[in-house]
Formats: sequence, C-alpha cells, structure tokens
Amino acid sequence: MFKKNKYKEDDLELILEGCLSKDPLAERALIKLFYSYAKSICARYSGSLEETEEVLNDGFLKVFNNLAKYDHTQPFKAWLRTIMVNTAIDNYRKNQKFGHTVEIDEIEVTDLSEDVISKISADEILALVQQLPPAYRMVFTLYVIDGHNHREIAELLGIKEGTSKSNLQDARKKLQIMIKRAFPHLHLAYAVKINKINEN
Repeated sequence: MFKKNKYKEDDLELILEGCLSKDPLAERALIKLFYSYAKSICARYSGSLEETEEVLNDGFLKVFNNLAKYDHTQPFKAWLRTIMVNTAIDNYRKNQKFGHTVEIDEIEVTDLSEDVISKISADEILALVQQLPPAYRMVFTLYVIDGHNHREIAELLGIKEGTSKSNLQDARKKLQIMIKRAFPHLHLAYAVKINKINEN
C-alpha cells in the first residue's frame, strides 16, 4: 500500500520539518514546490539545458545539506535563490578557462531601442543570454538581473573590477549583435521609422 503524502504545498513549514528529518516525500514536495522558480534562476547563468539541470541538481543538494542553517525568520525563497546563484557561480569557477575575453565581431553597434526590446519575449532574450561566453554571461546576469555592483561581482568571481566592467560592456555588445541577427525585421522597421522622422 502506498504511503499517503501528508505534505501540502501551502504548508512550507511542515515540508521543511520533513526535509530536516530526511523524509523523501518531503524532499520531493520541496523540489516540486520550487522547481520552476529555481530552474529559471539556474537557466540565466547556464549555457545549455544540460548545464542548467546540473546546477539545479547541485543547488537542491546544497539546500538539503544546509537546511539546518536556514533562519526561519527570513523568507525561504530568498534563501533558496542565494544558494542557487552561488551554486551557479561555483559551477562557473570550476569550469572556467584561462582568460576572460572573446573577440567581438567587427560590426557597428548602436544602442537598441526600447521598441525593439519590447517586441522580444523574455524567453527569447534568455536564449540569447545563454549563448554569451560564460565570463560575459556571468557578469551580465549578476549585474543586470541580480543587481550586484562590480566590486561584488569581482569578489564573487575572483576577477578584477576592471575585468567585470569590460565583460559587461562586451556582453552588451554581443547581445546587441545577436539581437540584430536574430530579429532583423525589427531593426529594419525601426530604421525606416527613424529615417521618416529625420526626413520631417
């Protein structure tokens, strides 16, 4: 006879108690509850679905191994987010190669308009961010999405502040190039619109 699962999604405290007791049903309930949220965080820092899953699995393992240290007066979601981000950073540092620069295509880069950005879905933008070289992707995500400053990023990644700044600048250039290539029709429409304004 199957054991009835007593863990309901709206009772996080009970799920956490079960996880502390190493109850597999509680651990499964916690993963189910936060899987999509945690995966979306890991995906921003990863270059592929395979890497995302690897970081996600390692992250949940760290959650379970460190759950006794969780301060229950703080939001659990924020604590889990920190672990997932730190796991992604650990994964990057473990796999990083020597050197933090990649050649930028010699294409004229101009600032993207808000009109162009607004027509691209979050999933499409994420797919482009995932194509960035790892060093650029990490700095871009930490700075633009998670709001860290360059000093903090330098400490997290073990690089110089100047490297963080140049990687962010290069990441933005690469993204602009990729967006122009992936959505040329949006840029064509934008260019026509600008030309008409200039003619008046």
